[in-house]
Amino acid sequence: MIWLDEKLFFLINGLAGKSEAADSFMRLVVGEQFIPVAMVMVLVAMWFLGKDARGRERNQRAVWTALIGVGFASAAVALSNHFFDRPRPFDDFPEILPIVNGLFYPPTDSSFPSNSAAVGFAFGMGAWFGNRKAALVIFFLAILWTFARVYCGVHYPLDIVGGAVIGIFCSFLAFGFLRLIEPLAKWFLDIIRLLYLA
Repeated sequence: MIWLDEKLFFLINGLAGKSEAADSFMRLVVGEQFIPVAMVMVLVAMWFLGKDARGRERNQRAVWTALIGVGFASAAVALSNHFFDRPRPFDDFPEILPIVNGLFYPPTDSSFPSNSAAVGFAFGMGAWFGNRKAALVIFFLAILWTFARVYCGVHYPLDIVGGAVIGIFCSFLAFGFLRLIEPLAKWFLDIIRLLYLA
């Protein structure tokens, strides 16, 4: 499994350095600003849009699910990092990746699981519970973001898969949690509406 993971990593990472346009694009999407902000903007649009009051409420509940799911996923990754420390690709193969090292700064936490994948797929899965079209946009952004992480030598593909599984699972947990506290969730949404924030 590790051998296949490394082989797939080098296949994707081998694309780096061959096209300045592709490298520039990957530098744009690999970081923690561009894609996460785009995902949040999709959630903001979901919060305020809907065909009717019921549709808006469904979207708003999905936004809450996504945000709580991201919180759960980030906590799960942080907890995992205390028990498991996988070196980053540029740490495992520093002599092979001189170009890739220049595409992104070297993070110091564990490579597995990918926090970016956990966050991106938690956002997407949370949105899925209310608006599947918006969720597909977020899933596309998550795939692009995580592909860039491998392209730039920040993660192995298996790190991405692990993070994605955590993110999706945590949004399911968030969905269940919100159903568990249903009267409180409805009350909170009603208060927000009284303040004209929803």
